[in-house]
Amino acid sequence: MSPSGETSPSQSPVTADDLDLAVQLAVAVLREAPPAAWDDKAGSLDWDCWETVEHLSDDLFAYAAQLGLRTPPLDREVPFVYESRRPGGPANTVHANRKAGPVGLLQVLEASAALLVAMVRTTPPQTRAHHVFGVSDPEGFAAMGIVETLVHTHDLAQGLGLAWSPPADLCSRVLARLFPDASSSTDPWPTLLWATGRGELPGQPRLTTWRWHGTPRS
Repeated sequence: MSPSGETSPSQSPVTADDLDLAVQLAVAVLREAPPAAWDDKAGSLDWDCWETVEHLSDDLFAYAAQLGLRTPPLDREVPFVYESRRPGGPANTVHANRKAGPVGLLQVLEASAALLVAMVRTTPPQTRAHHVFGVSDPEGFAAMGIVETLVHTHDLAQGLGLAWSPPADLCSRVLARLFPDASSSTDPWPTLLWATGRGELPGQPRLTTWRWHGTPRS
């Protein structure tokens, strides 16, 4: 809380609107990708750019599904079948039809995100559901979806040759929600990249392992 009694942006709750904004910004950038670049490697990942969008779509779908049960399990994920299309590729439930091209791939991403946006908007805030990084609430799953979207779009932008820099206030809110030990005195976007093992900060070693903390703060 600021001296005036107002809530700072980093202390504000993460919302479904925040998630929707993150995805719409990401999709707008990815629509600019050269069609031939989708088979290129996505940044530091072992996946190509097409596979990375499928993985992101699958994350968002899975988070929505986890919140979708009347009584979500707290000890495991909803048991969908996850399959890789090649050795070393991401294990997903969601796969896009290659015949639909990049336009169809981004439709799969947008549709998967819309499911999570809707679930965050309509699920009671006291609901809890399983995640490997801590049993979480709808706000936590929104924040997780945003982090997945922002950092994987960073990976994709590197592979596709695009510029990507999401809003600082959005990064601040998800850092406060999921990475409470991260620095609040450095720029939010580089800090989020550092917290997810994708960048460096002055005076901080680059992370080789990382996790977020999805457990509700209160």
